[in-house]
Amino acid sequence: MNPALTAALLAAGIAAATLAGAWYMQLVWGLQPCELCLKQRYAYYAIVPLGLLLALAASRGTPRPLLVAGLVLIALAALGNAGLGVYHSGVEWGFWQGPTECTGPVGNFGSAGSLLEQLDKVKVVRCDEVQFRFLGLSLAGYNVLISLLMAAIAAWGISRAPRSA
Repeated sequence: MNPALTAALLAAGIAAATLAGAWYMQLVWGLQPCELCLKQRYAYYAIVPLGLLLALAASRGTPRPLLVAGLVLIALAALGNAGLGVYHSGVEWGFWQGPTECTGPVGNFGSAGSLLEQLDKVKVVRCDEVQFRFLGLSLAGYNVLISLLMAAIAAWGISRAPRSA
C-alpha cells in the first residue's frame, strides 16, 4: 500500500475518532468544552476532510509533490494543535494565564437592572478548571499526544511517499 495513502487515512481516522470522543464526552457525559477546547477541535475538523481527500488523491496516483504538500498541511495543523494543547495544559496547571474569555472575570453586564437576567444567561466554562483527568492527564494533555501522533504519521508518510507516484 502507498505510505502517503496510509498516512492520510490514519490521520483522518484518528482525527475523526478524536472528534467523536469529544462529542461523546460533551453530549453523553455532559462535559462542556471551554473556549480553548473548542479551538483545539478546529485542526481535527480540517484534518478529516483533508486526509480523506489526500487518500483519494494518493489512490489515483497523484504526483508526489502534491501528496507531500497535503501531508505537510496535516503535519502543520497537528503541530499547531499540539502547541495549543500545551498552552491549554499550562493554563490548567496554572503555569500561565489563559485568555480572558475563559479564565478572567465575568463583566460587562450593562445596567444594574439587567444584572440578574444577564447572570442567568452566562455560563462560562473556565479553561483553567479541569473537568476530567485520566492517568493524570487532562483532555488538553491527550490532545497534545494525539496531535503529535498525527504529525508523526504525516512525517512518516512524507518520508515514505513513493518517488514515482
